[in-house]
Amino acid sequence: QVQLVESGGGSVQAGGSLRLSCAVSGYTYSDYCMGWFRQAPGKEREGVAAIYTRDGNTFYADSVKGRFTISRDNAKSTLYLQMYSLKPEDTAMYYCAASARSACYRIPLNHYAMDYWGKGTLVTISS
Repeated sequence: QVQLVESGGGSVQAGGSLRLSCAVSGYTYSDYCMGWFRQAPGKEREGVAAIYTRDGNTFYADSVKGRFTISRDNAKSTLYLQMYSLKPEDTAMYYCAASARSACYRIPLNHYAMDYWGKGTLVTISS
C-alpha cells in the first residue's frame, strides 16, 4: 500500500522560504502522478503542484507559478516542494498525494485524480 509522510512545514514571515518533503513508500515513480495540495480553513482543497512521473512534466497552479518548484529524488524516495516568496495566502495544510491512474495527466491539479494522501504538514505565513 502506498504511504506518504509529509514534513518541513512551519511558520515563516511573508517573503520567506520553506521546503516540504514527502517520504514515499509503496509507490513507483515511473507510474503516473504525484503532487502537492493545500487546504485552508473553510476553503476547498486545491492543487498546488504536480509531476507526471513518467516524463517529469510538471504542473503548477497559477497562484504559485514562479515561486514554487516540485521535484523528486528517486534514490531517496522523496517528493519535494520548494517554496519561495511565501505569502500569507499560502497559509494552509499541505498534503502530498499520489495517483495510480493515467488520467491524472489530464487533471493533475484536481484532487479527484489522486488516490493516496499523506496526513499533511502545516504551513503558516505571517505578514
